[in-house]
Amino acid sequence: MDINFSELSASQRYHVMTQVIVPRPVAWVLTDNGLDSEHVSLQDKPLSAYNLAPYSYFNAISSEPPLVILSIGNKSSAELKDTRTNLREGRAAVIHIASDEDAALVSQTAATLAHGDSEVARAGLQLSYNDNWQLPRLTCCKIAMLCRFYDEKEIGPHRQGLIFCEIEKVHVDEQVVSMDEKDRIKVDASKVKPLSRLGANEYASFGDIVTLSRPK
Repeated sequence: MDINFSELSASQRYHVMTQVIVPRPVAWVLTDNGLDSEHVSLQDKPLSAYNLAPYSYFNAISSEPPLVILSIGNKSSAELKDTRTNLREGRAAVIHIASDEDAALVSQTAATLAHGDSEVARAGLQLSYNDNWQLPRLTCCKIAMLCRFYDEKEIGPHRQGLIFCEIEKVHVDEQVVSMDEKDRIKVDASKVKPLSRLGANEYASFGDIVTLSRPK
């Protein structure tokens, strides 16, 4: 079957792309809704202060500077999604790598809510706090990247946002970390069990690891 994208609508192209570009990593992104007093301490902020949403148009793009990219569309109302608004205004995010055990929670936080209606509060997720960082992270996730807004580009007629975020710190659960023979950090993916995205309503759990040496 040959599929000619010039003959498809944008929604049809989206459907095909999410069927064939698989698996995709999932960024579970926490940002600040900016609705409560700046005088409230981080630990005293309610769960409703935070927005949480998954994005599978996501990946690493550079290590110097250390950048990841999020591709964020708009709500059905054509309003900007809360993650994008919050990044523009608060300029910080915590990008988590979710476990396949959290698939139902990840899917739950994909719901379209009014700005300030917190997915964190609705799901009853527990938060942990990082030293010298303005946002908490999800306790359930073994990997959390503490990021700053770096740049934004808009593409297409519907103002799709390409959001570049710079990683400043990475939190990795000590239970999934060891050191390799070159004294570098090695993350045990089999213990992280990262969730990945397929097409439509499908997710994929972690599979087998294949180790291959690079040719010289």
